[in-house]
Amino acid sequence: MENEKDDKGAPDIDVVSHMSDTSVPHDQTHRKLKGRHIQLIGIGGTIGTALFVQIGTSLTQGGPGSLFLAFTIWSTFILAINNCLSEMVTWIPISSPFIRFADNFVDPALGFCAGINFFMFEAALVPFEVVAFNLVIQFWTDRIPIAVVITVVLLCYAFLNVFAVAGYGESEFWLAFGKVVLAIGLMCFTFITMVGGNPLHDTYGFRNWDPSKVPGAPFAENIRTGSLGRFLGFLTCLIQASFTIAGPDYVSMTAGEAELPRRTLPRAFHSVYYRLTTFFVLGSLCVGLVVPYSDPALLRALSDVKPGAGSSPYVIAMQRMQIPVLPHIVNALILTSIFSAGNGYVYCASRTLFGLALQEKVPKIFARCSRNGVPIYSVAFTLVFALLSFLQVSNGSAVVLKWLVNLVTATQLLNYAIISFTYLRFYYALKAQGIPRERLPHRSFWQPFCGYYAFTGTFIMAFVGGWTVFLPGKWDTPTFLFSYFMLALAPVLFIFWKFFQKTTFRRAEDVTFFEKEREAVDMYEDTHVQKPPSNAFEKIADLLFA
Repeated sequence: MENEKDDKGAPDIDVVSHMSDTSVPHDQTHRKLKGRHIQLIGIGGTIGTALFVQIGTSLTQGGPGSLFLAFTIWSTFILAINNCLSEMVTWIPISSPFIRFADNFVDPALGFCAGINFFMFEAALVPFEVVAFNLVIQFWTDRIPIAVVITVVLLCYAFLNVFAVAGYGESEFWLAFGKVVLAIGLMCFTFITMVGGNPLHDTYGFRNWDPSKVPGAPFAENIRTGSLGRFLGFLTCLIQASFTIAGPDYVSMTAGEAELPRRTLPRAFHSVYYRLTTFFVLGSLCVGLVVPYSDPALLRALSDVKPGAGSSPYVIAMQRMQIPVLPHIVNALILTSIFSAGNGYVYCASRTLFGLALQEKVPKIFARCSRNGVPIYSVAFTLVFALLSFLQVSNGSAVVLKWLVNLVTATQLLNYAIISFTYLRFYYALKAQGIPRERLPHRSFWQPFCGYYAFTGTFIMAFVGGWTVFLPGKWDTPTFLFSYFMLALAPVLFIFWKFFQKTTFRRAEDVTFFEKEREAVDMYEDTHVQKPPSNAFEKIADLLFA
């Protein structure tokens, strides 16, 4: 792109010529992600099989009322985290921002801990989606060898992520757009059929919430009876929500490659309020409307691990209403949804590793980029980590999915707790140094309350995820290890780096705010010439996601 600048304020360069200089890692990524790319990456990285298929498990354990309430409540925590990130990232739009913020605003040891934790989270989600992709394929046929499916998917991820970042952004935009179509389509399906627009002309409305029609609804008992059982049902749904709902962290990971970040990032963060909340809150409501939580077909599909969309509450509802074509369409869209999510996780994991290399917390080779500004070695290492997908060759897909869900839920919650704590240090550092928040390009509301609220909720929930293993007769060693492995590893990482590097806790008065990086962004935005849309499709997309 003519006259385009990278995030150091210099024109795009052949970064390969700089690979000989290995003394100091350089941020060689290019700012080519448009606002529409960033918004769809934020959506695409969060909407996957958990929202359309796996959510059925929580429905059976907590009922429609608990599911809807849990998703609504957890959305408030995600919005609080969004407030924390948006204020920091829009002012300091750098690569791997919240990891480097933890380093700069709190302690370099926390930055190391946060970076490894977030990399583990994103990297573990790649095999999770690959395993789910194979399950969805089996909705149509089980004749394709598992190893072939895994290999092809990982090669596709490598192909998309090794291209120039603009090419990645464009591919992810259209893949994520399919998720939006699917989510909105299922909401429309729910509304149309609940008012009688189905082959059976059954106006079911809120029947599945009615305890006189569905005993135990809308708040189902789980494991125990009575009020305790209903609370445990709600807790199960809350754990599902904490795994399923995300968004602001994916937006923030694009900061170092965002075109005109101070203009595009506030819009992208603002979209989290109404887009992701709509998808997840209304999505959880719709799931509880289309089928009863005690539906025998749903329970049988989950216990038998029916492949693909076969265990989705929506597909079961479609089959009951004798709608023959829609299940295949839903399965196809879920397939693209899963592929898109995995593609986004490769991007975020590789950029996390890249950010750690910039701070010399991992080998400097991971900071090297290709001519197109892609951290090629970071992408390669992420894909090597994704070979965990082959675990399903010798173990059942359902078992592997359960292990990976337990692992990533704990790491995600720990990551959110670190982000919230980092924001509080940022907030009080500004105050201590007499820097008014009015000077920031974007100020979030209800601060510092949001920081405290998000930190308290995510920190507590991080320890709740594997609670079932402590019940009498429910002990399961793999579940315990995958649920609490990162919670045990995080303090070890922190202590190791603190003693190894002899780091010190940042005093609020001594915190710096990436002055050189902010000046480079200012220079870039002052001189950048934005390229207009090249065709009608880009023009329409830019208008829709402005």
